[in-house]
Amino acid sequence: MISSKYNKLLTIVLIIVILGIVALLVYLGIDFYHKSQETSEGEELLGQFDDYINEQRNTVSTPTGSVEVPVNDVQTGTGDNNNNDDTGNLPTYNGYLVEGKMEIPKIDLECVILEAKVDTIQIGVGRLYGPGLNEIGNNVIIGHNYRNGTLFSDNDKLEIGDKIYITDTQNRRVEYEIYRKYITDANDFDYAERDTNGKREISLSTCTDDVSARLILWAAEV
Repeated sequence: MISSKYNKLLTIVLIIVILGIVALLVYLGIDFYHKSQETSEGEELLGQFDDYINEQRNTVSTPTGSVEVPVNDVQTGTGDNNNNDDTGNLPTYNGYLVEGKMEIPKIDLECVILEAKVDTIQIGVGRLYGPGLNEIGNNVIIGHNYRNGTLFSDNDKLEIGDKIYITDTQNRRVEYEIYRKYITDANDFDYAERDTNGKREISLSTCTDDVSARLILWAAEV
């Protein structure tokens, strides 16, 4: 009798364990699918933005039509700010215009920058605060740390002196250099309004691996 009850108990425990494993596998499968979809959407959006920039790079409107003009790969942000109000061809995501793209060669990152919203930062990074990409002042850009190499997952590998490149919708590609790296409380946002002494700066923010704090990187135009 005791042996029979013991066997039934083991059977129930085994069934519960199997159901738990199946539920976990289903969850991981769904999560992997969603992440794959988001990655695909982000790459597609990045390609659309590159197409837009290539059009802007190669063609300048003139009174007599269009002409091909050379454009430097990297601009320091100095000189005239030729505003481009033609955003009709700019790609969008859920109604939000792409504001630019970010490149960080050290961690092999290239992604779009959008306004920071819950849905937009699933496929790219988001500008949370600031005067606008590549404008004078400090732009705060946030991104998820998925701990899988995407978006800001590898920001902890960046060091002082590493380079970041921001391309905006006006076809300005500005080079920034990291000059400060630190971890702070999740509620700390004092760095956002700091004085940049008339320079263009960016602040990158993401969660630490244990999600207990924020990893902050400051970078200034070169």
